[in-house]
Amino acid sequence: MDYSKFLDDNFDAKEWINNAFKTQKDSTTSKDQYATTLVMKLQMFIQEVNNVIEEGSQQALQNMPRVLREIDAVTSEAKLLQDQMRAVKEDIEKVEHDTAQSMETLMKLDQVKSRMKDTSHALQEADNWTTLSANVEEVFQSQDISAISQKLVGMQQSLQMLVDVPDYEDRCNHLESLKNRLEAMLSPQLVAAFNTQSLESAQGYVQVFSDINRLQQLNKYYHKCQKAKLLDIWKKTVDENSDKSMVEWLPGFYDQLLSTWHTQITWCSQVFSNPARLVCDVLTDTLLSVDPSLPLCVTTTVEEESHVLPTLIELKEISGRFAKAIEGATESHISGSNEDKESVDNLLATIYKPYHSHIASYGQLEQDALMADLNNIALDHSEILDTVRLVGESVTKLFSATNQANERCLQLTNGCGYVGLLDALQKYFSAYVMEFRRVLTNLREKCKIDNRSEADDWSFFQHSLRMIQTCGDLILHLDELDGAVISNLLMSAGKYCVPLSPSTIKELDKRGTTNQTPFHKFTSLYLEDPSQQLALEHLITQVEEGDTPSVLPEIKQEFYKLSELVHKLAFDIAFAPLKHDLVGLSTMEIWTSQSAGGAVTSDLPTFSLSPQEYITKIGQYLMTLPQQLEPFTMQDNPALIVALKHGKLPFTDIQEVPEHIADVWLDSISKGTMHTYSEEILKVNTITAHATRQMITDIDYLCNVLDDLGLHPTENLKNIETLLKAPQDDFNELTEKMPVRLYRMIAGMRDLSID
Repeated sequence: MDYSKFLDDNFDAKEWINNAFKTQKDSTTSKDQYATTLVMKLQMFIQEVNNVIEEGSQQALQNMPRVLREIDAVTSEAKLLQDQMRAVKEDIEKVEHDTAQSMETLMKLDQVKSRMKDTSHALQEADNWTTLSANVEEVFQSQDISAISQKLVGMQQSLQMLVDVPDYEDRCNHLESLKNRLEAMLSPQLVAAFNTQSLESAQGYVQVFSDINRLQQLNKYYHKCQKAKLLDIWKKTVDENSDKSMVEWLPGFYDQLLSTWHTQITWCSQVFSNPARLVCDVLTDTLLSVDPSLPLCVTTTVEEESHVLPTLIELKEISGRFAKAIEGATESHISGSNEDKESVDNLLATIYKPYHSHIASYGQLEQDALMADLNNIALDHSEILDTVRLVGESVTKLFSATNQANERCLQLTNGCGYVGLLDALQKYFSAYVMEFRRVLTNLREKCKIDNRSEADDWSFFQHSLRMIQTCGDLILHLDELDGAVISNLLMSAGKYCVPLSPSTIKELDKRGTTNQTPFHKFTSLYLEDPSQQLALEHLITQVEEGDTPSVLPEIKQEFYKLSELVHKLAFDIAFAPLKHDLVGLSTMEIWTSQSAGGAVTSDLPTFSLSPQEYITKIGQYLMTLPQQLEPFTMQDNPALIVALKHGKLPFTDIQEVPEHIADVWLDSISKGTMHTYSEEILKVNTITAHATRQMITDIDYLCNVLDDLGLHPTENLKNIETLLKAPQDDFNELTEKMPVRLYRMIAGMRDLSID
């Protein structure tokens, strides 16, 4: 039986009993017998534990007197030790008091001794200067570099003790002239050692120049030798590739520079104390000193190409790969000192220096490229159908060019040229909109809207709806472009330009680090002009702080106005037959007639009259509108919905686009009909009583047609009908609730006097 469970802090008696009975499942013993046996075992175990506790208690009681005696002994010894320590402390204080004056005297004597030794050393050094100066010429004649350097080091040390002598300045000049003689003597050997990469010789010269405090001059010798080698490589590269493009031979030169870095950093690490800074400065000076210069070579290459930006991008990517390789190469060699970081920054700035002028004028370069693409986009054709097709196809071409421009901006400027890109896009889209407007003007002339009277030709309206869809496509594509530009702007220059909001930083951290290194300070590497840097920072700040950020708001407004113009064109096409039937209404002879053909008296009731032909034609046209509109305005066409949302139809003021676009068109055309009808009625100069009843009949007919279409007459038309129906006696009472212009014109038409 396992009794260890009784020691657990969380002992559960029920659980222990259940477990005990589980072990008895397979036994033939009954549960009662098993329980009896288990209780007996527990009682025996309890008795055994009691015996152990009792024995332990008795043993503890027996040992207690001895423990108390030992505690008393330890207490006595501790008191004795305390008394002894107090006595020692008193002895020490007494010794310090008795010997304080003697110690002060000893310290003064030691100070005197030190000063005497310093004075003796100074006198020796002063005498040493005279001795060293006396035979310095002999040492130089011996050509023994080690002896000469030792002599100069000795004179240098002696001179440190002679700062206050009257001829100190002359002695310094004399020592410097001797160092110059040694340097001139070593110059050929130094050049030979650095050119042959003799490690042992170079290390020896470093020691010599370090001893005489001329290590900086030695660095210059190394710098000059390596620079001369690299300039020879450049000259050879240019001469051998004079008939080739710079794109072909520039990678080879960069490979030579990278190879030089790796070989020299290994060699310099064994010679100089700051190898990385030294090699970086050599590469920087070489890139600035090549003849012809790199900026001139880039400019010449670009001018020879018909497509400037692709060539620039290709060259810049070559330089970028070299900069990336340098980043990996310097990472483990650059220390945290400001001098090392400055050397790397200078090298990177020099690598990208040839592209500064081109990046500064990137906006104009991009504008030229976009305009060239725009000139290749045909919009107009002699046939209306072909014109509509070309305009529709232009959307893909238009935004294909802008997406390429967006990519070019990232590739060439790493997002630092977005200010220039947005200016170029503004001019590009404005030119396209101007051309689009010209095409609309031509279409209006070709459709002959003002002379159109046929109501059964819906082909022009179908063409105009395709133009509306094109406007919707333009707006949708522009929204996508806007989002892509904002995303790329924040992901590129935005990461290194201005402080970002916490939400943006969180989003950037999901995709990549936001920490800056010298290799990622693109704004300072690419933009020399501070005003361009400020403009970029302002743009990014605007995007960050905007509630609904957009970098193309002016272009969007132009597209919205364009959509409104196309809707107006489509409306005019659909409304043309109605307008044709309504124009000239005010001059119809019926309004001055006393009866219908003289056969019917003027006393006939209104319901006995029939609507005239012009209004029945209008009614028939309106009744056919739903079936004509439905095929062209399906609700699953997002382009049409977007275009309608931003391009308002005449006589409508919708806040949200309804489920069926055809309803909006029907409402617009019907309201246009009622508006035009009302204005034509008000142009009637005189109307007879019979003509008045005829006009009421015509208005009632139109209202019935509108009711069948689920539409309601306008307030203006209802007021006209009310004023026409009103008896002369009641007319003045109605005028109180009517617009002044309306009731005055109706009163004049009916030849009624008003108060």
